[in-house]
Amino acid sequence: MSLPRPRILRTAAALAAAAALLALSACSSAAPAASSSSGGLDTVTPGKFTVATGQPAYSPWVIDDKPQSGQGFEAAVAYAVAAKLGFAKEDVVWTRTTFDAAIAPGPKDFDVNLQQFSVTTDRKKAVDFSSPYYTTTQAIVTDAKSSAIGVTTIAGLKKLTLGVAAGTTSLDVVKKDVGVTPKIFNSNDDAVLALKSGQVDALAVDLPTAFYLAGAELDGGKVIGQFPDTAGGDQFAFVLPKGSALTTKVSAAVDAVRADGDLEALTKKWLSTSVDVPVLK
Repeated sequence: MSLPRPRILRTAAALAAAAALLALSACSSAAPAASSSSGGLDTVTPGKFTVATGQPAYSPWVIDDKPQSGQGFEAAVAYAVAAKLGFAKEDVVWTRTTFDAAIAPGPKDFDVNLQQFSVTTDRKKAVDFSSPYYTTTQAIVTDAKSSAIGVTTIAGLKKLTLGVAAGTTSLDVVKKDVGVTPKIFNSNDDAVLALKSGQVDALAVDLPTAFYLAGAELDGGKVIGQFPDTAGGDQFAFVLPKGSALTTKVSAAVDAVRADGDLEALTKKWLSTSVDVPVLK
């Protein structure tokens, strides 16, 4: 049975209003921060460029866990890229996320995030990446009391108990290149504690982190070798929300910082790329 036409119109109007309320409600619950356009760029906060990093953030990427100082490689790169996008230093806002949350699917409360994210095919399914700002290799670091001291070959690593942080490229490299399953820890901090307590013989981390751990965190720390990488090394890039309107612009800004020579200068200033570490045979 059909309803009289006036009631149909009222019912349709009521349904449309309800749908609109539901749509607004859905939007407010899905988006952690309102996106708005400022200076031609859609950012999570009008007129600001919101940059996320880890909690805490470590040297040499961020000095003293203070990214707002601009001291440290990634802090400096973030400000250089922000400047290319037209943001003054005071318009850069820092926030913190965990590593895993940043690369998980879903809405984000940052415009970009950098904490040594390697560009991988799997991660690209959940987030966007900018042009890479750094290329590295993976390395093995240990301390003076470890039996890993003196090991210079991949075959030698097979006899050791290695530790890695969860969700890192180091884990994939150890499985692929060494052919063993390492002990997995929630963070590099936990892995370092495991090395100090003798639970593991050595740690697999990216090369700049290995330098930092050897020099600042471990007694008699030593980077015993780095993995060969014919693909050109592990590439670090900014993470952006999937489908972000900023991805192309941030990539262009990274490319411009590289073309100016500023990226190379920052790399030399903050990362010990010139230190001679043997390649594991």
